[in-house]
Amino acid sequence: MGKLKIKHGSKPKLFVAMAGNIGAGKTTAAKMISHAFGFELFDEPVIDNRFLRHYYQDMRRWSFTLQLEFLIRRVEHHELIHTVSKSCIQDRTLYEDPEIFAKYLHGLGHMSDNELDLYFEYFKRLSLQIKHPDKVICFDVPQVDVLLSRIKRRGREEEKGMQSTFLRGLNGYYGTFPMVLGKKYGIEVMTVDVSTTDIRTGKGRQEFLDNVSTFFNA
Repeated sequence: MGKLKIKHGSKPKLFVAMAGNIGAGKTTAAKMISHAFGFELFDEPVIDNRFLRHYYQDMRRWSFTLQLEFLIRRVEHHELIHTVSKSCIQDRTLYEDPEIFAKYLHGLGHMSDNELDLYFEYFKRLSLQIKHPDKVICFDVPQVDVLLSRIKRRGREEEKGMQSTFLRGLNGYYGTFPMVLGKKYGIEVMTVDVSTTDIRTGKGRQEFLDNVSTFFNA
């Protein structure tokens, strides 16, 4: 199929970001949207992350370091997106780190009070001048076993020891994340339950892209 059309009107460019728990399917969806709508794709900076393997081996030691690494990389994405003339799709939002991961890791005791405070100082300073996404698509996968099966299927070495309890805790934060995006950051959100729908092929793919098109044109 050819590129799907978006009725931009007076807005020539759209900045969209994907959100969702680990293994929810954000990367797959971002690539589909990039191909279907002709958006510039900004992948999540995971594969080349220099701290991720260490983090999964010792979260208490590496949580603060990893969060700063992700913060810098995502802010760089926002700066690059600002320079791109075409519409863009970002794999994972900047706001999941402060609103979900940093708070959760602090709650688990993997970040100290001072580290959390310092992280938010960095976040506020680095994100001061950047543009929010116009819209966010948030994937909801309530069943943790579905997330674990998808994580196992994609086979990232550093994720082999992922625990269901860790994902379940993240799901608790993701449950309120769309409201946080709307109320705190003023970002329009579409929430999609992708726990039982295969968006990669056939009817599931077409229905997903149709819903995305409607959301983009709203």
